[in-house]
Amino acid sequence: MTMGKYIYAVIDVVGDKIYDEPCGLNGAVLHTISCGQITAVVSDLVDKRIRPERKNLAAHNSVIKHLMGEVPSLLPVKFGTLANSAEAVRELLRENNDTLVAELDKVRGRVEMGLHVKLDVANVFEYMVNSQPELGALRDRVYGRQRGPTQMDQIELGSMFDRLLSKERERYTDAVIAVLGIRCADIKQNPPRDGEVMNLACLVDRDAQQAFEDGVCEAANLFDSNFSFDFNGPWAPHNFVDVNLTEASYVSA
Repeated sequence: MTMGKYIYAVIDVVGDKIYDEPCGLNGAVLHTISCGQITAVVSDLVDKRIRPERKNLAAHNSVIKHLMGEVPSLLPVKFGTLANSAEAVRELLRENNDTLVAELDKVRGRVEMGLHVKLDVANVFEYMVNSQPELGALRDRVYGRQRGPTQMDQIELGSMFDRLLSKERERYTDAVIAVLGIRCADIKQNPPRDGEVMNLACLVDRDAQQAFEDGVCEAANLFDSNFSFDFNGPWAPHNFVDVNLTEASYVSA
């Protein structure tokens, strides 16, 4: 039976290799397929559809984490990327050679660190009312009326809150990036999640992780106790690479 190939990552360590550990999806053995100066880390796969179940996602991420400790430059490939055969993998590497080489150069010797900053308060709206006189004045005016607030009043108040919060997020983020910028090769701003004022992905030299952590502490000192700083990593540089290897005859579900 001809087996397809599941692709986990692209690396620039050339040569054939079979990995003793970790195992890939469904316990499959990992091996490499090279083309020129770049190499794909893959495993054999019979099924033509891979579902994003917990066990599959865990196996995929386990491989990426293991490779991070082995190679200086790694491009994590999107979950669910498959090819029909070893030759199809080589063709994907040939077709995308220039892009892959450039991406590998960009992240060589670097890792991704995440930084999440939250407003650690019971009520963000009340915090903003107390810190933004303009918002506080409008809130008092809207809720101080005997007839009570109209729908338009509430919309106006909500719009001002969103605008001022967005402006404050920008100001906070600029302050943090001013400190971390000299310690990072690149910084990407991701959309803040619930309660967050910023969600940053930072590309950091492997040997500069302590400097990055020191920078986080320095940035945190610019804020009062209403803010909590949480950094994590190192991770593969997911936010800083754009690898889209696809082969139409295989799809993920």
